[in-house]
Amino acid sequence: QVQLVESGGGLVQAGGSLRLSCAASGRTFSNYAVGWFRQAPGKEREFVAVIGNGGFTDYADSVKGRFTLSRDNAKNTVYLEMNSLKPEDTAVYCCAAKWLTWPLPRRPYEYIYWGQGTQVTVSS
Repeated sequence: QVQLVESGGGLVQAGGSLRLSCAASGRTFSNYAVGWFRQAPGKEREFVAVIGNGGFTDYADSVKGRFTLSRDNAKNTVYLEMNSLKPEDTAVYCCAAKWLTWPLPRRPYEYIYWGQGTQVTVSS
């Protein structure tokens, strides 16, 4: 079992930055791929980014060049650095984890463990 807890959400003006954290407990975190998804009101859950090991990452086109994933396996934590935020980035952001596979998973149904989410609101 893996427990995931997100933090770092909040209210920010357009063009600003936030750093989300996904802290894991329960298993050897380094063996897991960790993805971020977001869901805005009235919209479907959307893939944001995923990180494996060895620096491998994958990003949705909508965030590529603005968002950066990193992980600290010693702290069992994944970080999502979000820059140049836009109002359309407003959503609840959730992290998810699954055993490492290749290619890195982009679909929600591929993930086993989920956090409860953190709200990100970008004002115009």
